[in-house]
Amino acid sequence: MRVLVLSHNLPRFRGDFSGTFVDALCRAMGAEGAQVEVVAPHDVAYDTSLPRPYSLHTYRYAWPASLQTVGYMRSLAGDLKPRRASLLVAPSMLLAGTLACLRRVRLFRPDVIHAHWLLPNGLIGAVASRLTGIPLVVSMPGSDLLVARLNPLSRALARFTLRTASLVTANSHELEGVAYTLGARQEHFDLVIYGVDPQAIRPDPEAGRALRHERGIAPDEFLILAVGRMVPKKGFRYLVEAMPSVLAVSQRARLLFVGNGDERAALESTARQLGVAERVDFAGVVPRHEITAFYNAADVLVMPSVTEPEDGLNVCVLDAMACAKPIVATMVAGNPLVVRDGVNGFLVPERQAWPLAERLARLAPSSELRRRLGSESRRLAEGEFAWPQIARRYLDHFRRLASCGSLE
Repeated sequence: MRVLVLSHNLPRFRGDFSGTFVDALCRAMGAEGAQVEVVAPHDVAYDTSLPRPYSLHTYRYAWPASLQTVGYMRSLAGDLKPRRASLLVAPSMLLAGTLACLRRVRLFRPDVIHAHWLLPNGLIGAVASRLTGIPLVVSMPGSDLLVARLNPLSRALARFTLRTASLVTANSHELEGVAYTLGARQEHFDLVIYGVDPQAIRPDPEAGRALRHERGIAPDEFLILAVGRMVPKKGFRYLVEAMPSVLAVSQRARLLFVGNGDERAALESTARQLGVAERVDFAGVVPRHEITAFYNAADVLVMPSVTEPEDGLNVCVLDAMACAKPIVATMVAGNPLVVRDGVNGFLVPERQAWPLAERLARLAPSSELRRRLGSESRRLAEGEFAWPQIARRYLDHFRRLASCGSLE
């Protein structure tokens, strides 16, 4: 099985968070015996010495390189609208990407084209699929739908892509619903989450204790962890707003954010206004290979996503589960696909601080409850959500499509 992957996000250097799930899936498919090639836009940050078990082919679409502003987590402002610079170079990127894709199709002769993100990569793959007859699979992480609904032209391109695809996948019911409104056919859709590597990301109490010592967090503090880009759809403002109520129950509670983004200043301001700034810390961006220590240091991970806009399951949820941590999450953005209420964590309504505070206040005094829920998180990560299972599910689809050919 030969799989040609299209993406505009991929780890460019050790510790890079860009497109880690794309990289992980490619590695997992390779471990299952597939031959994988990836086509992605060029970026000056690529470390060519970084070992990869798949072939990577990059293409340039603007000169000088500083004008290449599509992808690698910089295309959108606050994950709410495309940046103007990205829109200006998008036509050049689409043309160069399509030519690069067709070149690899001719040389690699893939059985399936797998495009991550509906636009731009799904469109690139759709043109190649129409010209070559190779089946196209489009996976939608979420941010691509902002671009797809931007204007009548982008909606038409999205519809063309979805009608060309032999299979469309997404990792939340919200994204599934949007896919149907844009033209996806229900019989060609599957809900498939991105996975986790429970061998690489695992419980490590010693690493957690060391991280606490390094950051001055006492062993008896109830550490609440939130990981992700600081943009509206993550719902982090509601978590900060919950902190006064949590501290009323547990004065030793502390909230630690990992990540950065357009909303960081607003979150810091809210913490000051609520009088909890001394109990809310911001670690900034942490390299991918160092973040496991943060999961292990935490007592709970909170993912308070909101539908602003629709989002998919966040990687940090599964990572924390693999480290045997309980999860408190909202009932949107793919969270219900992996968080089972009362089993490995709690699900709460979106856009409300008090349910978050209530569940955290329940967890704070009970190490036994946290241990029980965390143990179930680890069991689920190992048994249902590990990358080998996800890769095999994709490859089963790919083999079926390759045997049938591209759908009209």
